[in-house]
Amino acid sequence: MLTNLQTRDVETLVHPYTNLDTHRRVGPLVLERGKGVYLYDTEGKPYLEGMAGLWCTSLGYGNEELVETAREQMMKLPFTHLFGGKSHDPAIELAEKLKEMAPIPVSKVFFGASGSDANDTQIKLVWYYNNALGRPKKKKIIARLKGYHGVTIASASLTGLPNNHIDFDLPIQNILHTSCPHHYRFGMEGETEEEFATRLAHELEELILKEGPETVAAFIAEPVGGAGGVITPPKGYYEKIQPVLKKYDVLFIADEVITGFGRLGTMFGSSTMNMQPHTMSLAKAITSAYFPLSAVLIPDFMYEAMIDESKKIGVFGHGFTYSGHPVGTAIGVKTMEIYQRDNIVGHVQKLIPLFWKHLDALREHPLVGEVRGKGLVAGLEIVADKASKKSFEAKQAIGAKLNMMAQEEGLIVRNMGDTVAVCPPLVISEGEIEELFAKLGKAFDRAEAYVRAEGLRG
Repeated sequence: MLTNLQTRDVETLVHPYTNLDTHRRVGPLVLERGKGVYLYDTEGKPYLEGMAGLWCTSLGYGNEELVETAREQMMKLPFTHLFGGKSHDPAIELAEKLKEMAPIPVSKVFFGASGSDANDTQIKLVWYYNNALGRPKKKKIIARLKGYHGVTIASASLTGLPNNHIDFDLPIQNILHTSCPHHYRFGMEGETEEEFATRLAHELEELILKEGPETVAAFIAEPVGGAGGVITPPKGYYEKIQPVLKKYDVLFIADEVITGFGRLGTMFGSSTMNMQPHTMSLAKAITSAYFPLSAVLIPDFMYEAMIDESKKIGVFGHGFTYSGHPVGTAIGVKTMEIYQRDNIVGHVQKLIPLFWKHLDALREHPLVGEVRGKGLVAGLEIVADKASKKSFEAKQAIGAKLNMMAQEEGLIVRNMGDTVAVCPPLVISEGEIEELFAKLGKAFDRAEAYVRAEGLRG
């Protein structure tokens, strides 16, 4: 029986990434408030937030400094825009801070409102840049299968997941996909991780040559994957990929929407993974998700081309109403201050051994085929048989059932098919990590009991 709030939800909302038919029967989990690493539903039941919202609430809930910063900015200047040469101090200050913090040379910062629009902007800037250089054919952008880059028409085309393409008539023209760097699933029999990485670099080069280097403009990658299943490239992967990109003058875009601002144990995931991209997309933890905000970090050579084109055309014809929103950028400035003042990266580094101690213990669970990730983000892949890596049938929905069992235990995680993701707020304590894995362990044990009772292993 649905509550009044649940019924109102079912009758009014379309939920992203939800089976809309099932949702009409079971209704939503209605959350009312949050504090620290906990959320509370309308009945007052607490849930340990094991997913930092959607990989984003890095400083947890109820951070009074961020709330007060938003209040003060709303009182002072709740909105203005950056169109037509207008500006304001919070946008300028945050752009300065991001230039200072970035691990790559940055000339300018373009603000948006989401990771999707940041990656959409990346595509447009790459095309704009190559037109400015008189290379109208150099427009193709290579992403990876199982990569995730957003859900606008262009960014969803970059995303390498079938459910983001099926019946949406995607991907669009000029978007290509190369192999997924997941050794557990796609490595050949007896192939080492290094050999696998070498093969993927060769496959990328073969794709560029097949399409024609004069037509391939950019390659985009997450340092460590997120919604595609926390795909973690093998050691040496980026070291082998990057010379191929350089050889054929292909720009390298780092999608740091999930990995930016400490998640992997460095301020940016590119540093952890030995990446040297030309440009970056940032969002999510840029405001600890307290306000929708994204940023594209633009190198000088690209900015110079943008100047030339806008001079020729008369205007740089791109931007959003909320580009550089004063409230969002003010929160972003305060968020950067907290990261640095409280040494959030150092805190994450101290937690990583405990986090992975518990993950390593779960590797032995009969349902777990692989544990992958870096820093404070991990994916646990559920399998029917550990030896053969055999998966359960999709219709059995074991990942979804385990996800619901975790919720019943008072833990929020997220399943992407039969991979369960864990991505807690960066401010989580050691005791809260212990609690997280105690609840997750119970959920895995309950799921294993269900599999045995139903005879699902065949």
